[in-house]
Amino acid sequence: MLTCLLVEQKKLFRSKIPLTTLLALTLVPLMAGFFMFILKDPLLAQRLGFISTKAQIMGEAHWAAYLSLLAQAVSVGGLLVFAFVASWIFGREYVEGTIKDLLALPVSRWSLVLAKFLVASLWCLGLAAYVLTLGLAVGWLAGLPGASPEVIVSGAVLFLKSAVLTILLSPPVALLSSVGRGYLLSLGFAVLTMMLAQIAAAIGYGEFFPWSVPALISGLAGSERAVLQPFSFFILLAASALGVLGTGLWWRYADQH
Repeated sequence: MLTCLLVEQKKLFRSKIPLTTLLALTLVPLMAGFFMFILKDPLLAQRLGFISTKAQIMGEAHWAAYLSLLAQAVSVGGLLVFAFVASWIFGREYVEGTIKDLLALPVSRWSLVLAKFLVASLWCLGLAAYVLTLGLAVGWLAGLPGASPEVIVSGAVLFLKSAVLTILLSPPVALLSSVGRGYLLSLGFAVLTMMLAQIAAAIGYGEFFPWSVPALISGLAGSERAVLQPFSFFILLAASALGVLGTGLWWRYADQH
């Protein structure tokens, strides 16, 4: 298992995926900080040409709102970025034609699958930690009011909850990367679920749709929807577990020729 983990992390860090995903998620705290800057001083932003005279600026610029915005962004954008990581880690074996060599090794196929999931999850957690760290730095540079240990810790916990729940939705993407023998099916599924998550949350059925749960936790649909019932988390965990189990069974039993 350790050998599989070392090999998978070497594959990941010798690719362009780490740099690509870092650059993609760097936009999250930068855009959130820019939005807070506009809210903090809309007249200055208007004079600098960032907004028009007809723009309607809603909300207030403070640390609680800023950290909530970061959590909302990672719960939506993370569905694509984290899915991209899982899709690449599993789909590359089919696209590059290395799946036959990999499955011919005297190594348990479950070890191969679990190693891939662990590397994908750890990298996604690293990305989440990076976004949170950069977000705190941007918020400090922006001079946002309302900073206190309670607000910062509460906002950070909310962000990490949203990020972890979003990462747990990656296994179904890995399964579809294996079934589709590449990236197209799995990435199409990721885009579709992101769209359906927004629709389900908007019409009031988000708590029954796993891909809506992180967004609801982050407060994207309003603070009154941020408290979910236990069955919502059970549905999300069930979807994640089925993704892991299905991927393992596919690699173990499906026709790989």
